[in-house]
Amino acid sequence: MRQLRGQERVITANRQTSWAFADAFVAEDEALHWARDRAREAGLRPVSPGTGAALRLLAATTDAKAVAEIGTGTGVSGLYLLHGMRPDGVLTTVDPEPECQQFAREAFRAAGFAANRARFIPGRALDVLPRLADGGYDLVFCDGDRLESLDCLAESLRLLRPGGLVCFEGVFADGRTIDSAAQPAEVLRLRELLRAVRESQELMATLLPVGDGLLCAVRRG
Repeated sequence: MRQLRGQERVITANRQTSWAFADAFVAEDEALHWARDRAREAGLRPVSPGTGAALRLLAATTDAKAVAEIGTGTGVSGLYLLHGMRPDGVLTTVDPEPECQQFAREAFRAAGFAANRARFIPGRALDVLPRLADGGYDLVFCDGDRLESLDCLAESLRLLRPGGLVCFEGVFADGRTIDSAAQPAEVLRLRELLRAVRESQELMATLLPVGDGLLCAVRRG
């Protein structure tokens, strides 16, 4: 058994290839390609296709009508979320850069979503989230400032209905989260986030190896 556990820890080239295949499994449409191009031009790193597909699936699984997104970017993750949500669902998306939100508006429109399917709020997450309704959301997706991860977790728990989902993007931090070398404050904060979610009695969690790591947790009823 000890030998088997050691073998399970080895990340082989085949496994890396399989992960890359899984991450690129879902084809993207023109609106998503356009939003990715705008992100690249702005120096932003949008969610990977695999992460986006996971978010779309989670939104569909929860039959999400109300979703809050921290970090609009140019609309890549928002497009995936909208595709998974109910036809009458509304995405509330928060970002400190209104210029990027304008790109997201254009991407949503190009994908055929009506203007009333998304509510754009410019501003810092921790300034905006306290104004959103308690228990009013089916899913909260966090892709903002990693230093604010724990505060965003606390706000997300307040926003979620029982059985709702909270997801955090980028928790691998390009492999630095598990690197034993000295790490910057944002990586240390991600470790605290992972520990808090895993140990919470209020959450049932899993960590999906898509993109740069997607931490997902259900708020227990």
